[in-house]
Amino acid sequence: MIELAVPLGERTYPVFVGAGARHELASVVPPAAARAVVVTQASVGVDVDPGCEHLTCVIDDGEQAKSLATVEDLCRSWARWGLTRSDVVVAVGGGLVTDVAGFAAAVYHRGVSVVYVSTTLLGQIDAAIGGKTGVNLPEGKNLVGAFWQPSAVLCDTEVLATLPPRELRSGLGELAKYHFLGGGDLDALPLDERVAACVQLKADVVAADEREGGRRALLNYGHTLAHALETAGRYDLRHGEAVAVGLVFAAELAHTLGRIDSDRVEEHRRVVATYDLPATLPPGADADELIVLMGRDKKATDGLTFVLDGPHGPEVVAPVDESAVRSALEAVRP
Repeated sequence: MIELAVPLGERTYPVFVGAGARHELASVVPPAAARAVVVTQASVGVDVDPGCEHLTCVIDDGEQAKSLATVEDLCRSWARWGLTRSDVVVAVGGGLVTDVAGFAAAVYHRGVSVVYVSTTLLGQIDAAIGGKTGVNLPEGKNLVGAFWQPSAVLCDTEVLATLPPRELRSGLGELAKYHFLGGGDLDALPLDERVAACVQLKADVVAADEREGGRRALLNYGHTLAHALETAGRYDLRHGEAVAVGLVFAAELAHTLGRIDSDRVEEHRRVVATYDLPATLPPGADADELIVLMGRDKKATDGLTFVLDGPHGPEVVAPVDESAVRSALEAVRP
């Protein structure tokens, strides 16, 4: 078992990575918690024991469940059951579950403790680490949320073997992102070490910029277009697949702006291809719609805003001329 930490002073919390990490749950539940609510999905199929009296709440699958309505349903269930501020919420599942349950925990009684048992590669290397929680609106992805750090995160690599191949591949989109954020050749590492390396990279960034005032925005590399594609909702893309397309688009945009050369663009395409991920827009993607949606991105405070590669690595760039964005979109059409 690999034990890491997200160093946030008095709010520092442990992250356990390894086969069977879920069995550490009872040991990381806050001592004051007399009861727990376990939030999961029927499709997750991972049983946990928080070591105390608990209620299980099952939320729906799919992005439609990542909504304020689901948060309301959870909070009302917890209130009827009598969950108190000293108790704990345990989120068992992928990024959707931890995002929704974490946000509900942040706002119920103005904040109750939450522990994440992350069951997907995408969740373990990204969504479960760092305290970002939130839900979608029809107008955009993750537009409503809160920073609410968990008490602990358990990344059980044993359960990854049960994931459908496409779900596992979706996590590789975030892994590809870390390649360009200092991760290097992560694919050469054993699975546990690969997950731990990504956790450490993210923990270091979160410790330096917990609320995304600067450096943490770099973790959104490839995500501006990815979120637009997901919000448009007409494309059969998982999050990691959309991020892969977003990475190649961001490289093409950086090249259009003269920030990187063609060899660096090809490196983006090679890394994405290594993980058998898509590198082109879905057929029929509408540039006008995608530009409107990208303009609603949370980073966009001064026109179209992107994390773009450059001579010293990725950085936030704004404003970006719309004509350059259109040119880069054309460069990633099939």
